[in-house]
Amino acid sequence: MTRAPDTRLAVLGKPIAHSKSPLLHAAAYDVLGLQWIYERDEIDESQLAAFVKSRDSAWRGLSLTMPLKQAIQPHLDRIDRIGELTGAVNTVLFEWGGDTVHRAGFNTDVPGIVRALGAAGVERVRHAHILGGGATAASAIVAASELGAESVLVSVRAPERAAGLVPLAASVGLTIDLATFDDPRDDDATGLVVSTLPGGVDAPVTFDADFRARVPLLDVAYEPWPTTLGQAWTDAGGVVLSGLAMLVHQALLQVRIFVAGDPFAPLPDEDAVLAAMLGAVGLAADGTPRGQ
Repeated sequence: MTRAPDTRLAVLGKPIAHSKSPLLHAAAYDVLGLQWIYERDEIDESQLAAFVKSRDSAWRGLSLTMPLKQAIQPHLDRIDRIGELTGAVNTVLFEWGGDTVHRAGFNTDVPGIVRALGAAGVERVRHAHILGGGATAASAIVAASELGAESVLVSVRAPERAAGLVPLAASVGLTIDLATFDDPRDDDATGLVVSTLPGGVDAPVTFDADFRARVPLLDVAYEPWPTTLGQAWTDAGGVVLSGLAMLVHQALLQVRIFVAGDPFAPLPDEDAVLAAMLGAVGLAADGTPRGQ
């Protein structure tokens, strides 16, 4: 699909200045030969409705980060299956018919997690431990299911505030256990740790060196990096991915949506597009920093 050179896109959130999405999308559109404009706009929940409704036909879509992944839903005409499951939408596609627009919402975080872990060699998981209970934790639960997990442990400060994750886990066939950070229950069955805690926040839970050396970590934070948790994993010689790896793979699926309207439709020369996106943020094919 070819659109006019002034086709516009943006990533929205607050804060947003740290976002690497403009770098990733610019790299992709350069390979695809599309002179599209992708910007970042600092928008919070109170500004979201007015921003979305004021877009004109030059606009193709939006990427969304916190705190907007749930707030966007009332402004959409349809939501994909994963978005409905998780209650989180990170991609909006504007489908124009004359002056009329249809707004479709997608969650590319779940397949982004699965693809990033697969590139690092993590293709099957029996039990996953997730830190944090927000929108990204919901995506991590569904991703764990897609990796074949039977159960998940979710560590949070206040388990009652994460109660909404229980029916989500059940809906994808997972047994879930909610625990506080000071109640670790890891055992030999744990095959993956996913931290969904915000960047700059020290994880209020520790793991011994043998565990860190054995079990891969995906820390969805990437600014600042390394996080305390990520550094601890590196020090133990374990496999650790920053949120940049997830960000690249979910952004590739966003590009599919913006270009073809379909997250399952591969891009022309997609291998070159992915390589350019990884290179734009200094990652190797397996999601680790180049030269590591």
